[in-house]
Amino acid sequence: MKSNSFKNSGTHQMTRRKFLWLTGMSAAGFAAGCAVNPVTGKNQLMLVSETSEIQIDKQNSPHQFSSDYGILQDKALNSYISQVGRNLIPHTHRPKMPYSFQGVNATYINAYAFPGGSIAATRGILLKMDNEAELAALLGHELGHVNARHTAQQMSKSTLAGLLLSGVTAYVGQKYSQYSDLAQQLGMLGAGALLASYSRDNEREADALGNQYMVQSGYSTQGFVGLMEMLNSLSKHKSGATDLLFSTHPMSDERFRTAQENARTKYQSSQNLPLNKERYMDSTSRLRAIKEAIEAMQKSDTAMATQNYDEAESYLRKALKQTPDDYAGLLMMAKCQLAQGNNDEAQAYADQAKQAYPREAQAYYMSGFAKLRGNSFDSAYQDFSKSEQLLRGNPSIAFFKGAALEGMGRRDQSAAEYKRYLQSVNKGDNAKHAYQRLTEWGYIKTQK
Repeated sequence: MKSNSFKNSGTHQMTRRKFLWLTGMSAAGFAAGCAVNPVTGKNQLMLVSETSEIQIDKQNSPHQFSSDYGILQDKALNSYISQVGRNLIPHTHRPKMPYSFQGVNATYINAYAFPGGSIAATRGILLKMDNEAELAALLGHELGHVNARHTAQQMSKSTLAGLLLSGVTAYVGQKYSQYSDLAQQLGMLGAGALLASYSRDNEREADALGNQYMVQSGYSTQGFVGLMEMLNSLSKHKSGATDLLFSTHPMSDERFRTAQENARTKYQSSQNLPLNKERYMDSTSRLRAIKEAIEAMQKSDTAMATQNYDEAESYLRKALKQTPDDYAGLLMMAKCQLAQGNNDEAQAYADQAKQAYPREAQAYYMSGFAKLRGNSFDSAYQDFSKSEQLLRGNPSIAFFKGAALEGMGRRDQSAAEYKRYLQSVNKGDNAKHAYQRLTEWGYIKTQK
């Protein structure tokens, strides 16, 4: 079996908004009609129930965290982030939502929230902040999106008929992938594929709520000013590491000026409240110790996006020299090697990543793909099975398991996986391959 037959399906392209809305419909139903906005107290059109928001989150946030190379393995730092977030919850408008706060291993600069309250910050943005008040401002802003129900609001404004006609197929987001060609072959989510994009009005409201929540939690409003100043500066000197941040969270001078004005007026009395700089620096000390490696990985991402693989590999070697067991760095190198057709090298780095973070699914997926390319079908099947055990819900695994079983000559089992894949995906090269095999093997009868 030739390795080039295993390509991504090029599935029906849907916006993230449509995907999230349709996923909510299929999994938890929807409640059409008016609902009271928990922030404004006014009625608004809301087709998505709170139950659906939580279910959408539960189904999709684990895939986003995995695409971001998993939750931080620095348990102390992750616990610190969680505690800062939890201190904000009593001051929100929806304190009973099942919130969670974590850092993720991704090196690009961003933070995001899913509609049920799962909130994450990347290592890239954690390195850009100077104190705990700025972290509280960041998490408060994301809490603002959840409390104002911005994702549910956007989904509810979509045209119902258009969504129903779109149909539901497996979604593999490529728009924000740093590895678009490779991600298509892998059948993996691109970075940020499941994240909502917010309007400028959404950002203004989330800013107002985030500033309110963090001040009421006992932080100086200067933390919010500092966060806006940092984001405004990044927006004027954009890099590949900030592309996703500003595509999902549009920045403007106005947002920074509003934070400054609120500090002078509405929140002037909070100026002497703490920033907790020392505690933030202590909690992020291990992360800041590998800052140069993180920045090298960011540069590698940019090089990969332009298919400059030699440059990307050079940056990754520099990063891994400083942090040889870094899970994200190892997987990024595996992807870089796969993009160059170096399957054995890719497998070696993926195997190292499995050892570095054995409970995270992406390393097994990458290892399986490299082995499949190298015709190590039995071992590939084991890796794909382990990946699916750790993280369910990616239909591409069914295709690759089917391909591995086909390579082993286990036709009945292969056909079962191909059938499972075609239940979710019906377009693209992989779907065509699966359908052809099922037809050739007599599992699908064609009309004469």
